[in-house]
Amino acid sequence: MRHDGGMSSPRPLVDSFNRRITYLRLSVTDRCDLRCSYCMPERMEFLPRKDVLSLEELHELALGFIERGVSKIRITGGEPLVRRDVLELIRALGRKVGDGLEELTLTTNGTQLAQHADDLAAAGVRRVNVSLDTLDPALFERISRRDRLADVLEGVAAARAAGLGVKINTVALKGLNEAELPEIVAWAHGRGYDATLIEVMPLGEVEGDRVDHYLPLSEVRDRLERRWTLTSTADRTGGPARYVDIAETGGRLGFITPLTNNFCDGCNRVRVTATGQLYACLGGAEMVDLRAALRSDDPDARLAAALDTAMRIKPERHHFQIDRRGADPAQPRHMSVTGG
Repeated sequence: MRHDGGMSSPRPLVDSFNRRITYLRLSVTDRCDLRCSYCMPERMEFLPRKDVLSLEELHELALGFIERGVSKIRITGGEPLVRRDVLELIRALGRKVGDGLEELTLTTNGTQLAQHADDLAAAGVRRVNVSLDTLDPALFERISRRDRLADVLEGVAAARAAGLGVKINTVALKGLNEAELPEIVAWAHGRGYDATLIEVMPLGEVEGDRVDHYLPLSEVRDRLERRWTLTSTADRTGGPARYVDIAETGGRLGFITPLTNNFCDGCNRVRVTATGQLYACLGGAEMVDLRAALRSDDPDARLAAALDTAMRIKPERHHFQIDRRGADPAQPRHMSVTGG
């Protein structure tokens, strides 16, 4: 496949609501070494390896998106660092930073981060998001079904030591980490990390009912404002978070509120699964098959056409709801399949 753009620049990716798509979340695997209870069942059935795109195919896809104006790529999973040789892909994409790509980032659960942090920094990654829902070892094991908190904390420290910017992502869970949320924020800010709180999202079948642990972030913010001085800021990092500065901690806190405060009007992103399915919306079924395009006899033309189709079918907004017990998830696929 060619990636020189030919004689004229390819069209930028603009959806039917005139939103410019500049941000790709690229999943390299659906596999994970944790089993967080709000994300997947204990006995999760992962994709057959033959269905997953090769690193070369993932690279071709990423270059195709960069040609169409995508300037930020986030490598996701599952847990991306459990995929063997994923650093080869990250190094290859890192060479595009400053040459069409403004930023290459990674979302991780942190379990493998200690051994990879230096290599990630050397490859061109400048920031990582680490999913961390509690600082309590017993609760961590209860939520993730694995005793790995020490590994995660070691990984976060290693990322910081390697010069990577760190943001802690915490899913707010009623009755689980609810009381601990201020402590997590204070812990993160005290070490120079940003922090973001996230409402639980209704994706995929899990054991139990998400409504039991759904905690509106509007309530959390009200509680935090009784403790600290929160000032809204216009800062953006390319994602859906809305940020405040906290005077007392000196840090920045983000809120991702897919249920209580829809953020879709400014959506600038699409997600591609490890099997090459492009989902135009996290909460929707709208999808185009990029793997078929890549493996066709005319991959350039087929990929360009598939991306054009994705722009036409991208919906105006998602319709997440967690308002009644026993409700079906918004989509049957798990977050680990779509890419975080």
